[in-house]
Amino acid sequence: MVNHFNEFANLCFERFGNRVKYWITFNNPWAHAKVWHTYDTQWRAKQKGLIGISLSGDWGEPVDISNQKDIEAAERYVQFYLGWFATPIFHGDYPQVMKDFVGKKSGQQGLGTSRLPTFSSQEKSYIKGTCDFLGIGHFTTRYITQKNNPSGRGGSSYFTDRDLAELVDPRWPDPGSEWLYSVPWGFRRLLNFVKTQYGNPMIYVTENGVSEKMLCTELCDDWRIQYYKDYINEMLKDPLTSHMEMVTEIVVPTVCTLSILLSAIFLMFLLRRRN
Repeated sequence: MVNHFNEFANLCFERFGNRVKYWITFNNPWAHAKVWHTYDTQWRAKQKGLIGISLSGDWGEPVDISNQKDIEAAERYVQFYLGWFATPIFHGDYPQVMKDFVGKKSGQQGLGTSRLPTFSSQEKSYIKGTCDFLGIGHFTTRYITQKNNPSGRGGSSYFTDRDLAELVDPRWPDPGSEWLYSVPWGFRRLLNFVKTQYGNPMIYVTENGVSEKMLCTELCDDWRIQYYKDYINEMLKDPLTSHMEMVTEIVVPTVCTLSILLSAIFLMFLLRRRN
């Protein structure tokens, strides 16, 4: 299939490359690297285009940011989700945590080798760096906590390999779909993750949106409008550097505001006494 897809992509470059300058191999992947090299060697010099990939990624936030197990589980959630394909493209291999956990589960199943394929050294160098820009499809967030999933025969899968549980906050705005909650701050955290993990690549948000909450006979897009406003505003903010900055971001302005308010009240009290 890789060669067939490469032939198809090469035909697209030939026929449309004089007009199309931004190419996405896949909206969610499977045979990306060969096509990147085909464009890079045969078409880039004369067509001056860029070629990337679009990957889906929801954000995972630790249930308890003081619990190391929850922090590691949340990291695992994102690495198994976005990192599964982004890390090979940017660093040449699967995330280490995927190799560790899938390998462990495979061993518990009595398998001689990991269910996660391995790259040869030639494949690693061939895959690494095959991304002029990264497309991100992002919709929602989950709270993540550690959970030891069974790994008996027939019971292992991508989901049980991760050893985690996904939770939602009942205070999050009601979704139009059961899986899609509006959690704008998670978008900001995901973008920051990409920046720090993958060397600040060029990013295009290729997917983002929300389903309607109700059936309408007329235009009723208030829910969707609010979703886009909230997510775009998070994208425009400066990046955070850690989970703890979420606490700082909320607590410090609040304390400063209270301090200013108390100082003003105290000053008014002194002025009234002088009068």
